Amino acid sequence: MIPNVCSRLAIPTTAYRGRVFFTLASKCLLRPILTPQPSVTMPFSTLIGRTSRPQRAIPRLGRIFALAVPVAAGIIMYPHLQGPAFLESGGIEGARADPTLNPESTKEMESSPDPATLSREEFIDASRLPKEKAVLTTAPDVPPRLTRDYPVLLQIPLTTSTKVEKLTNQYQYEKWNFNGSVPGPFIRAREGDVAEITLTNYDETGNPHNIDCHAFLAPGGGSALTTAEEGQTKIGRFRLLCPGLYVYHCAAAPVPVHIANGMYGLMYVQPAKGDLPPVDREYYVMQSEFYHEQPDVDDNGKPSSLVEFSYPKALRGEPDLIVFNGHEGALTTDKPLKARVGETVRIYFGNMGPNLTSSFHVIGSNLMKLYRDGDVLSPPAQYVQTASVPAGGATVVDMKMVVPGTYTLLDHAIFRLEKGAVGYLNVSGATQPQIYEGEEPPSPCVGCKLHP
Repeated sequence: MIPNVCSRLAIPTTAYRGRVFFTLASKCLLRPILTPQPSVTMPFSTLIGRTSRPQRAIPRLGRIFALAVPVAAGIIMYPHLQGPAFLESGGIEGARADPTLNPESTKEMESSPDPATLSREEFIDASRLPKEKAVLTTAPDVPPRLTRDYPVLLQIPLTTSTKVEKLTNQYQYEKWNFNGSVPGPFIRAREGDVAEITLTNYDETGNPHNIDCHAFLAPGGGSALTTAEEGQTKIGRFRLLCPGLYVYHCAAAPVPVHIANGMYGLMYVQPAKGDLPPVDREYYVMQSEFYHEQPDVDDNGKPSSLVEFSYPKALRGEPDLIVFNGHEGALTTDKPLKARVGETVRIYFGNMGPNLTSSFHVIGSNLMKLYRDGDVLSPPAQYVQTASVPAGGATVVDMKMVVPGTYTLLDHAIFRLEKGAVGYLNVSGATQPQIYEGEEPPSPCVGCKLHP
């Protein structure tokens, strides 16, 4: 009956059915009893169907009994019928929450940062936190692991500028950058930290710049607070609530152009509890695409060594170059990765795109542990051959090096190696004939980019 009444009265049955029952019981049963009645006697025989006894009034004890029954029933049934009442803001009224009614509520509570080390004032006012300057590194290097067990105000100074530098062995290109490098610096933080971004724009071309970090829970990923014109400095503070590996990039208009010209990097937010297990070596590798016009012809009749960005090619998704760490040869001739037999190697891998999905693969090894999509809280996948990393995504891979030699990093959309998507991991150490052996010594493929 109660649900029917509630539906007719447009009352949310889940939240208020107990209250409705109690109210109806009170009004329908209690009011007639509590209301003073005229002092009129009624034949008792009318009630019990007897005529042998004299007429008398209903005893006061009967009234009390009639009053107690509906009151007790209402009190007993109210908490069972009530359930959690959800506030308009999405919160839960009272301490009892039924996850079957709102399964996301408990997940949100479990995933919230643990502010055990913070007072309320410190949690609200970031300036009360101890200050620490972030260690920023250039690819392929990674900052050291954070060992502190408390949050800080992490000061992250970023600059923006342009620089003409190597794109391929043949061409140079004016890259837009963070802190003078493409990709930008690797940033390491901890869950619960407040990231204080101080962004100074040194770009003399007049372009505005900012930072949109996928780890920031804020409009525009922080870009709304950090957009700086030429010569300006902007400061934004962002509480890091989500552990994992995240891409950051410039999001000033036109956003695709800023990304395509080199303004991106990675931030790793260590979990406050249960960080990834230590490894012997860690590296920072980021894949991206470059789109350029055909070179102009210089006065001497030869093609210019400087090429410029091509918006039409980028719009069509036809890259001239697909590279690791900002230019062709960055992980082959310039800074190949290194390890020794028996060591565990971790690669923080990001794909900025701006258009293509990467099929990250290491020839001769497998991904012993794969933390898909930068998720470092879930159990990792194991012994995976190739990882799919979308544009604007990241992943963490661990490998165990068991045999010496050169291992090739590539995008297994295999023709992309001809556009530069290749790198080397050189492993030194004693041979392991019990694992890798042939009747004749191994011979490399002459001129092959995959098997040097």
